[in-house]
Amino acid sequence: MTQTPIIVWVRRDLRLADHPALTAACESGQPVIAVYIHDDQVASLGGAQKLRLDLALAQFGKTLADRGSRLILRKGPALGVLRDLIRETGAGAVYWSRLYHATANDRDAAVKSALKADGIVARSFTGHLLFEPWTVATKTGGFYKVYTPMWNAVRGNEVAEPLPCPAKITAPAVWPASDALADWQLRRAMQRGGDILARHCTVGEDAARDRLGAFIADRVANYVKGRDLPAIKGTSNLSENLTFGEISPRMCWHAGQRALRDGKADAEVFLKELVWREFAYHLAHHTPRILTDNWKEDWDAFPWNTQITPEVAAWQQGRTGIPFVDAAMREMYVTGTMHNRGRMIVASYLTKHLLTHWKVGLDWFADHLIDWDPASNAMGWQWSAGSGPDATPYFRVFNPVTQLDKFDKDRAYVKRWIAERYRSPQDSALTYFEMIPQSWQMRPDAAYPDPVVTPEQGRTRALDAYGNRGF
Repeated sequence: MTQTPIIVWVRRDLRLADHPALTAACESGQPVIAVYIHDDQVASLGGAQKLRLDLALAQFGKTLADRGSRLILRKGPALGVLRDLIRETGAGAVYWSRLYHATANDRDAAVKSALKADGIVARSFTGHLLFEPWTVATKTGGFYKVYTPMWNAVRGNEVAEPLPCPAKITAPAVWPASDALADWQLRRAMQRGGDILARHCTVGEDAARDRLGAFIADRVANYVKGRDLPAIKGTSNLSENLTFGEISPRMCWHAGQRALRDGKADAEVFLKELVWREFAYHLAHHTPRILTDNWKEDWDAFPWNTQITPEVAAWQQGRTGIPFVDAAMREMYVTGTMHNRGRMIVASYLTKHLLTHWKVGLDWFADHLIDWDPASNAMGWQWSAGSGPDATPYFRVFNPVTQLDKFDKDRAYVKRWIAERYRSPQDSALTYFEMIPQSWQMRPDAAYPDPVVTPEQGRTRALDAYGNRGF
């Protein structure tokens, strides 16, 4: 036992329970100093993510304070900040949770190497995934490039029980100085509508656990049907909390397994969704290009549009004239989330009906989603475009009209988010106009636009483009 502090560098793990790095630090009996670093990777986040991060940091700081601890905030390059803290506090070790995508991996590897050279203990821990990417392999020793075989390989694997909250977080004799969260001005990136977006956020570890509990109790039994209906509360909505690590995937996994043992068969599909997230991260680890380039390299020759044409601008603004597309895009703008069925529809429309590069859509999502995740979003976009692993076939072009008839028969979802089609629009639809830039010149009493590209036109254009390129 020593009074030399351990620094716990928190990132996307803003929780106390099932936090292996924090638990190890606390179990040492040494003082623990938790720090969040605003570096270039934080600076590059989109506006909605920054606002959500502001809320998450405030809540996690309060959670630590309630336990007699603190969250130290510092701004600057990670290595420089950590070295400053080590010098100020006499810390002899730095612990953190691994992330797994290239930019984080490169930064963390450089930090670990430099700290070790300085004589500092530097340890990384699991916590963001169920299975470390290097522990899941095919029979030939490679990584899985197709989801279903991976699911079959891991479905029976043992997943450790979630760790409890640390019994005690020992405080240092003297706390180092901290930035004020308000000085970071993370909400400033939202410009308009920040207060509205904040109302749609479910923030913090306790709220995340309550959300999981309510889903398992009330909705997982009908998950297979409910998850496809955008007008109802049929999904877990946990992507927001998983993104910031306010809940661990192990906690979600074991809750799903308990539901399955209790006879709720649909819980297996929930477990599959957790492994779909794993699949995305394993691919990001083994093939980093999935985050920035076509995973299938033969798609590099496809003549994607990369410009913000009037059609693409209409897609961004939720005024394509296609109700399912527009409702989903407006839901994202107001709430920072989008129903998964909507994500498939809007991605298919952009990449196939409008023949626009998936990176244009990925960048727009990155700026407007509170649950933005580098691996899941990249794989989702490439799945829709046809350029990724386990991709939807190039010839599968979702028809957003028939999809709406199938999954929103009474148009409850459309009515919730589109004002122009109705004499007495719902408040949720009207809030969209309070948030969007005035330069868009959109009004709730304007006429709803005709389709910029009809489903029939888009499908024909897409298949012609694919055929001409030999796909």
